[in-house]
Amino acid sequence: MKRETERELYMSRRRELKMKDVGLEHLEQYNQLLRYVFQVTDKELQEIGWEEKEIIRAKSPTLEQADVKGWFDGDKLISQVAVYPMKVCIFSEVYDMGGLTGVGTYPEYANQGLMHKLLEQALKNMKDRQQSICYLYPYSVPYYRRKGWEIISDRITYEISDYQLPKNKQVPGEVQRVEVESDEVKNTYERFALQTHGALLRDDLAWNEYLLWDTDDLMAAVYYNEQGDPDGYVLYDIRDEIFHIKDMIFVNEEARSGLWNFISAHFSMITKVIGNTYTDEPLAFLLEDADIRETISPYFMARIVDLEAFIKQYPFKPDNVKREWTFTMDDPILTCNQGVFTLTISKSGQGKIKRTTEKTNDRINIQTMTTMLLGYKRPDYLYKIGRLVCNSETLDMLEDAIEQQTPYFSDYF
Repeated sequence: MKRETERELYMSRRRELKMKDVGLEHLEQYNQLLRYVFQVTDKELQEIGWEEKEIIRAKSPTLEQADVKGWFDGDKLISQVAVYPMKVCIFSEVYDMGGLTGVGTYPEYANQGLMHKLLEQALKNMKDRQQSICYLYPYSVPYYRRKGWEIISDRITYEISDYQLPKNKQVPGEVQRVEVESDEVKNTYERFALQTHGALLRDDLAWNEYLLWDTDDLMAAVYYNEQGDPDGYVLYDIRDEIFHIKDMIFVNEEARSGLWNFISAHFSMITKVIGNTYTDEPLAFLLEDADIRETISPYFMARIVDLEAFIKQYPFKPDNVKREWTFTMDDPILTCNQGVFTLTISKSGQGKIKRTTEKTNDRINIQTMTTMLLGYKRPDYLYKIGRLVCNSETLDMLEDAIEQQTPYFSDYF
């Protein structure tokens, strides 16, 4: 009898839960849920100079510009997800992207399928807004893989002792220290991002998220070429005789050398350099003393939201023949990506997707399609590990049709 009463109370409580928009009037609850889920303590806030009220103000652009959905138990926000309107560069094409963030559910409401429904609604809304791809930073890779996302970028953390720093190289340009939030830094990044596969094109919202958790000690130095164009920058701080690199970008080898000249000029002030890089090129090979410590770890995940729209914009490599591939695709959430499709690629590299009733043994899921088309993993490798099922002719066609670049992504939101 007691068990039946408890079940009735549970079902009654669940019926009272409602999904609706999260607005500015819910800002404090939104922040509280984030702090609880991601275990942000008062001590950690104090270490970076934040106060609770400042966090709430800093997060207000999220609710003003993002699509934020949540489950409410009465007036209490108990589960939420936010989608930022963003843009990314994919093989020189600018895509509208949904940046998924702010994901969390209070533990007493877990295991009710609330987050699955929120993700489903968020993805449907992205499709309606022509955001054909979604990026996220995963708190659990297995969880998001089950929902259709896949790893598309890595972060390499490195540590270089002072005696291993690169020797000075003559370059025609110069480095200038500038304010971190200056136009010089933003213009440098924009120039870099527009020619870098996978990179986020940062608007004010993206810059706010990128710099949100940094201390006031963060500094910036820009490399200008002989013509005065900004070809790269390094964002850094110096603490306890360690040169910490938040990020370093450059559009050519000259800028890379110029920035390392600047870093090496600090040799009398530091004992080591610790930094991150987000390319697929380990730093060790470029150093004369390559015996350094490097750690590679998965970073961002992505998933195609609308296969038809994504392919329509996607730049396949041109060929002298028209190409076709019929396959079955699985998607754990979106029905628009489920079924049998034929991909047609014109001689110029223009792709087109259409549904078909043809029978095929070829198979792929949305996770694998995403990481393959973004270039993180090659078709040949995905075929070898059983993630892509097709014949050898199709495999060769896909290898030839997809550009060989891995995505760069250094942002966090």
